[in-house]
Amino acid sequence: MMYDVIIIGAGPAGISASLYTQRANQKTLILYHETSNLEKAVKIDNYYGFSQGISGEELYDTGIKQAENLGVEVKKEEVIKVGMTENGFQISTTKQDYQSKTVIIALGNKKKQVEIKGIKELEGKGVSYCAICDGFFYRGKKVAVLGNGNYALAETNELLAIADQITILTNGEKAPEFRANNVEINTKPIQEIKGENRVREVRFQDDTSLEMDGIFVAQGVAGGTELAKKLGILTKQNTIVVNEKMETNIPGIYACGDCTGGLLQVCKAVYEGATAGLQAIQYVRSKSKN
Repeated sequence: MMYDVIIIGAGPAGISASLYTQRANQKTLILYHETSNLEKAVKIDNYYGFSQGISGEELYDTGIKQAENLGVEVKKEEVIKVGMTENGFQISTTKQDYQSKTVIIALGNKKKQVEIKGIKELEGKGVSYCAICDGFFYRGKKVAVLGNGNYALAETNELLAIADQITILTNGEKAPEFRANNVEINTKPIQEIKGENRVREVRFQDDTSLEMDGIFVAQGVAGGTELAKKLGILTKQNTIVVNEKMETNIPGIYACGDCTGGLLQVCKAVYEGATAGLQAIQYVRSKSKN
């Protein structure tokens, strides 16, 4: 099934976009997985229309119900990949693939950083956040994927035909179910990523180590910036670069809300979501005329 618009994220930006696209008779699907930062807000009293304030959880749940009542399809599925096709885009989740003419990324801002000594210093020097982007440089080499969830497994699959040997590093977390001839799983807690100008080894807290040419960080769930990088969308300081129309550098893909940086407020997310939705409508209609 081909959707007109697929929105990744069910926070204020994504819901706002869906209200416009669905009302314009654009077949719209929202995909979301993780809880939103909005849900963690005990009380919001600086947003228009609530004289006594409202909890973040209630505002979040009400938004999703509003979209569903309007006819928007909403599915709780983890997105692990977005790719381009001849007719638009393919969004892959842990359950299935979806086709869409446009994509709106509204995944919020992934604030949690990986707290392992050496990672930040070696970013771009063997530490990568995108197997599709950088896997080519590790052909025939030893690499590691840091993480133990579906996102980490998706990155591992991208590297299977490229790297000579792959080690999934869970950093003390539970080992995932994964089998491949050139893949090992190491569950030891990591002490440090070492190397001067390049990644050279991973040292564990038990003082053992593994020689390594590169490390692909894929902890938790893929955020908006991670998905954007895989498509070649411009990013800056862990945010997605957009213009005033919420357009990315790839036609047909928009981004809105916290993932674009700036003011991390509901009002800004709602505005950007509305803008992205309206632009997606114009894009789909212009394509249908061709």
